[in-house]
Amino acid sequence: MSHLGAILRAHGPAYRQRFETRMSTDQLRAMRDLAACHTPVLGGVRWQCPRCQQRVFTYRSCGNRHCPACGHADAQLWLQRQQRLLLPGPTYHLLTFTVPEALRRPVRSHPREILPILFETAARALLDLCREPRFLGAVPGLTAVLHTWTRQLAYHPHIHFLATGGGLGPDGAWHPADPKFLVPVCALSVIFRARVRDALRQRHPAIFAAIPGEVWCKPWVVHSKPVGAGEHALVYLARYIHRVALADSAIQRHDEKRVVFRYRDGETGQYRTVGVEPLEFLRRFLQHVLPSGFRKVRHYGLHHSSKRKGLRLLQAQLAFVNHLPLPPTDKPVRAPLPPPLCPTCATAMCADRHIPPTPQVHARGPPCPEPVEGPWA
Repeated sequence: MSHLGAILRAHGPAYRQRFETRMSTDQLRAMRDLAACHTPVLGGVRWQCPRCQQRVFTYRSCGNRHCPACGHADAQLWLQRQQRLLLPGPTYHLLTFTVPEALRRPVRSHPREILPILFETAARALLDLCREPRFLGAVPGLTAVLHTWTRQLAYHPHIHFLATGGGLGPDGAWHPADPKFLVPVCALSVIFRARVRDALRQRHPAIFAAIPGEVWCKPWVVHSKPVGAGEHALVYLARYIHRVALADSAIQRHDEKRVVFRYRDGETGQYRTVGVEPLEFLRRFLQHVLPSGFRKVRHYGLHHSSKRKGLRLLQAQLAFVNHLPLPPTDKPVRAPLPPPLCPTCATAMCADRHIPPTPQVHARGPPCPEPVEGPWA
């Protein structure tokens, strides 16, 4: 079963008792869903082997977008859809917009108000600089993905932009960008900071008044690097589309006093471990729960949904010019999950009986050996 679900079932009641009045409805819902994931609470299916008559049970998944045990199929489907937007030929650029440390707490306290402003101002600043004739003089395609964490689960909101290495100019022609340069990041960071400040002051004056003035004097960091054809960058972004930073396999062990998980050091590339108290671990995890209905992936420029027809024509043109294959245009669909294999003879099993959900969290499940995990329904 899920390590995170086990931690929530063991320490969630104590955490809610201490902090429930300060938690959002979305955080409480995430705790409930993740604690019930792959347990009898959500019901399941009893499977029987047609060969040796062996029976096993699988419990349903919660489907919450923050659950590390769910969403793999949805992430792969998202990846396939984004790969169909790639242009054959140009070098892509990955830009990362970050905010100063003093602004992170206001963002965490007011995500529904501030995060959309970060998306909007970053995209407009990047598009405006790309339109400048001295840089690109064209409109690129942009895919923006929000991340709110560091590798140790600290709160660090930043937005990744995957940008095409070129764009459509006013003349309707393709304007390629330098493979190693898209726009000056120093100018981009100054514009980004100024527009965030002006938007907050105009739309949310009370929030703006509570932000320290030093935030608008410090330099903001925008990083840009070429990422080749863009496929590897999409694979990286897809990992966290339907879950938070921590994979369930990263949790190595947990008990009443410590939760130990591993992470990859950004400087050395080596894996390290960190141990924290269970309530501190839950605090770190739950601070990344987004408001319900919030879109953490957004498209701008040529990647906007209103530009898809022109993007297809551009893909065909660039594929012809660069002598490259055209990306597939068919709409990807999620493949049906295969049934579990019999633990005795490895034969595909058949659904024998559907088990209804159990409303009580403490209720016993059907008598069975250790259940085979999976989102089968």
